[in-house]
Amino acid sequence: MKKSDAISAVFEQLPTLLERDVALVQRGGFLDVDCLLGSTEQSYHVAIRAGRITDMVPAPVLMRSSIFSYRATPEAWTAFWQPMPKAGWHDLLSLTKRGEATLEGDIKPFMTHLQFFKDLLALPRNAGGAA
Repeated sequence: MKKSDAISAVFEQLPTLLERDVALVQRGGFLDVDCLLGSTEQSYHVAIRAGRITDMVPAPVLMRSSIFSYRATPEAWTAFWQPMPKAGWHDLLSLTKRGEATLEGDIKPFMTHLQFFKDLLALPRNAGGAA
């Protein structure tokens, strides 16, 4: 099993983890966006409507666009999803600063709903992350 397979398995749990967090769904109530999230080896087209993930399919998908993408190395996701990540590995923007993640495209929806994305992508921490 490749390390990216474990990361992909965690990403595929995101819709279920989000549905369990009612407060986070409410916080994203005004968010409608199509984006690309995942690792540098496997990313996902994610459609978010009113704070819920309504569609999530592995990329690439022919002729499917996204507003922005946030991708990090499998090692970065593994460190980010630790119950108590080390400094510099604890935050999405710090991962970009370290060069372990990239944020590309029109980042306005990402920055407008920054706390939603931080909390969404941190949900696997409480679920055990990637082993």
